[in-house]
Amino acid sequence: MNQSTSDADRPDERHVRPDGVSDATVEALGTLSEAWETVEQARGHLYAFHQLTGGADLTLGKAVQQLRAAGHGEQADLVEREIVGRNVIPGCWTFQVVEAYNATYYAPFADVERQVREELADGRTHLYEAEMKEARRTHGHPDHTAHP
Repeated sequence: MNQSTSDADRPDERHVRPDGVSDATVEALGTLSEAWETVEQARGHLYAFHQLTGGADLTLGKAVQQLRAAGHGEQADLVEREIVGRNVIPGCWTFQVVEAYNATYYAPFADVERQVREELADGRTHLYEAEMKEARRTHGHPDHTAHP
């Protein structure tokens, strides 16, 4: 789809605040978005924790085998009995921590964040950042275009 030069230098409609949305609302939605992005980052760290802990547990199995092969059966038994397969919190492996986080915090947060955007800004995302971009870019510069 070809756009006229003037259209090419304007943000996409999805990044333009709907009529009647105040500066205070855009700012509040920007702060809500910042909080949501932080939760996304925290969730990524939680998955990293899950994968790193699981990988360490598998590596422990190799250490147990090597300790036994080196003639250290008592120490191999200790590592195997006390650490291999151990819960990271009472009753839970890391996958259960991830599942609980997703169900208890992440999914409800996602639903509420989406609902607030729908109710206040027709579901549009990143209005605060889009307006910041528009204020900071050099119109007409090839590396400061409004959209891809």
